[in-house]
Amino acid sequence: MDCRQLGPGPKGGRISAAPKSGRNPADAADAADAADTFDAVVVGAGLSGLYQLHRLRQLGLTSVILEAGADLGGTWYWNRYPGARCDIESLSYSYSFSPELDQEWEWSERYASQPEILRYIHHVADRFDLRRDIVVRTRVTRAAYDEDRHLWQLSTDTGRAATARFLVLATGCMSTPQAPRIPGAGSFAGAIHHTARWPREEVSFAGKRVAVIGTGCSGVQVIPAIAQEATALTVLQRTPAYVLPAHNRPLHPAELSEFKVTYPEFRQAQRRSRGGTVFEPPTRSALEADEAERTAAYEAAWDTGFLNGILRTYTDILTDEKANETVAEFVRSKICSIVADRATAELLCPRFPFATKRPCLGTDYYATYNLPHVSLVDLRTTPIERITPRGIRTSDGEHELDMIVLATGFDALTGSQLAIDIVGKGGATLQKRWADGPRNHLGLVSAGFPNLFTVLGPLSPSVLTNIAVALEQQIDWITDCIAHLRRNGLTEIDATAQAEADWVASTAELAGRTLYPSVDSWYTGANVPGKPRAFLAYTGGLDRYRKECDAAARDGYPGFTLSAAH
Repeated sequence: MDCRQLGPGPKGGRISAAPKSGRNPADAADAADAADTFDAVVVGAGLSGLYQLHRLRQLGLTSVILEAGADLGGTWYWNRYPGARCDIESLSYSYSFSPELDQEWEWSERYASQPEILRYIHHVADRFDLRRDIVVRTRVTRAAYDEDRHLWQLSTDTGRAATARFLVLATGCMSTPQAPRIPGAGSFAGAIHHTARWPREEVSFAGKRVAVIGTGCSGVQVIPAIAQEATALTVLQRTPAYVLPAHNRPLHPAELSEFKVTYPEFRQAQRRSRGGTVFEPPTRSALEADEAERTAAYEAAWDTGFLNGILRTYTDILTDEKANETVAEFVRSKICSIVADRATAELLCPRFPFATKRPCLGTDYYATYNLPHVSLVDLRTTPIERITPRGIRTSDGEHELDMIVLATGFDALTGSQLAIDIVGKGGATLQKRWADGPRNHLGLVSAGFPNLFTVLGPLSPSVLTNIAVALEQQIDWITDCIAHLRRNGLTEIDATAQAEADWVASTAELAGRTLYPSVDSWYTGANVPGKPRAFLAYTGGLDRYRKECDAAARDGYPGFTLSAAH
C-alpha cells in the first residue's frame, strides 16, 4: 500500500484514536482535544480530492484526505468492471492546472480505459507528492460543527477522529451505488457483482451463464465485454438508453505531439466553454432545416464519436420537443439498421426525449444483440419477481444463471454527502435540511453548515459538463475563498438563507426551460425509491456558472455571511 494508513497531523503527528469511553462525546471541547487538528480535511481521494489537497498546500494549510477505499482514485478505483472507460476524450478529461503535466503524460487512446485513467491519477499523486497526506481505508461517518470554535469535528469508521476549520466533500457525484431491492438476493448460489464495486481480482465469465441488470452507461460498457466471453448473456432492461458510437482508437504519437503544441490555448478555451469541451456552438433551430439537411448533420455528428456531438448540431434540441424528436427518430433508425431482430430492435429504441436521460457512448453495443448467445428481457412487460438459488425469476419464467451483474447506477449527486451524518448549526442535520431536495448557494455551501464546501455536488454543473474542468473551477473558488478568509482574519463563511433560496429557485427555473425535468431519471432522483424529485444539476452552463461564482468572489461574497470566532 502506497498511501499511509494513518495521516499526518499538523506537526508531523498522526490522526489519533477516538476519545476514551470515560470522555463525554457530547462535550465539544473534549472531542476537539481528543482529535488531531488540521486546517482542512478533504473527504475523497479521487480527481477532485487530489487537486483540492494540492491547492490547500499552496496556501500553506495543514491538510489531509480521508478516503474510504483501500487506495486513491475515486470513481476510477471503484469502477473497474470490464469495458469501463471515460466518455470524454482523454486529452480533455485531465487536469489543466499544470502545463508540465500536460506535456509529459502520454494518453494511449482517444477514450481512456479505467486502468489507464487510474495510472494517470497515481502519476499525479506521485508527481506532486500527495500520498503522504492521504489516509486510506478510513470512511468519515459523522461531521459535527462546533459553532463556538468554528471547527468541524469528524468521526470515522476506524474510531479515529480529526478536527478542521474547513471541510471539503470531494466525495463524487456518482459514487454511492444504487442496488435494486430484489427478494431472494441472498439465496443465489452464484456470484453477484455491482459494476460500481467490482472486485479487484479478475472475474472470469468463461463458460458461464451471466445476467446483466441495467442498461445505463455502465451496462452499455460491460455488456459487450461480457458477451465476448460468456456462454450465454441475458440482459434485463427496464428503460433503453440512447447509445452513440465512440469510434475509439489509439492515439498516434504525431497527433499527440501536435496537440500538445496547442494545449495552452485549448485549456483556455475549455475554461470559457459551456460544458468543458471545445466546439463551435450551433446557431440555428433544428426546425429551420429541412429533413435532408438535418439527417446529414446528424449523420456527421454520429460519425464524430462525441457524446454530445448531436446536441451541438442545433440550438433547440434540449428545449423544444419537436426539435428533439428529430434527433430521437434518427437514433432509433440507426438502432433498427444495426439490430437484425425487429422485436429486439424495437425494445432497444428509447421513447423519451433524447439526452433527458444521460446518453451513452458505446462500442458494438447494438451489434452485441445480434450474437446468438445474447438475449434481451423487457422488464416493463416481464418484471423480476425474485432471485432464486438458480437464477432470476421473472413473470415469464426462470432464467438459470451462474453470475449476476448489477449495472444499476448510483444515488447521484446527493448520495455520497447524505451518507455522512452531517450536523450543522443548532444541531440541524443535512439529511433533514435536504429532506425535500438539496439546498445550497452556488452549488457550494448550504446555509447553516459553515465552512463545508461540496465539489461536483447538487445544483452545480457537475454531471452536465466535463467534470475535469468543472472540479478545477469549483476548487479554485473554494481555495481562493479560504485564502480571503485567512487574509482578513476571518474563520467562517456561511450561505444566507435568502441566497440559498434564490439559488434553488434559479436552478429550478433554468432547468424548467429545458426538457430535462420532463423525464424520470437519475438527474431527478427518480431511480432511488423515496428520494425527493428535483432536477439536481445546474443547466445554465459552466461558462455562466463560472461568471456567477467569480462575481460573488469579486464583490465580497454577497449571499454569504463572513465572521470570526470570538
